[in-house]
Amino acid sequence: MPRPFIDYRRSLKPRARSLRSDPTPAERKLWYEFLRTLPQKFSRQKPLDRYIADFYCSKHKLVIELDGDSHYTDRAQRYDGSRTAALEAVGVRVIRFTNMDVVQNFEAVCVAILRALEGASDP
Repeated sequence: MPRPFIDYRRSLKPRARSLRSDPTPAERKLWYEFLRTLPQKFSRQKPLDRYIADFYCSKHKLVIELDGDSHYTDRAQRYDGSRTAALEAVGVRVIRFTNMDVVQNFEAVCVAILRALEGASDP
């Protein structure tokens, strides 16, 4: 049975491409030192619905978001909350880490991602 396709705005593709070509140091570290070698395939800067997810595993419908300083304002917190709710409404689970988590607690971040993948039900 095919997995349902999550629609997205085509207008997001150029922005996603641009974000892939200029990752943050934390995104670069997580991608090159962990996610790209996992057996579960992840995409970087993936348009989903009306958002761009930092990392997305379609098999497990799992989004990984890395939050930098811009995410700590009240406005950004509200936006992140509505974004998470919108993605969860289409069946996507969202887990978040700060950039500092990735830099200072890399092993713990990797363990948390593996646990999230283990806890995900196979479609």
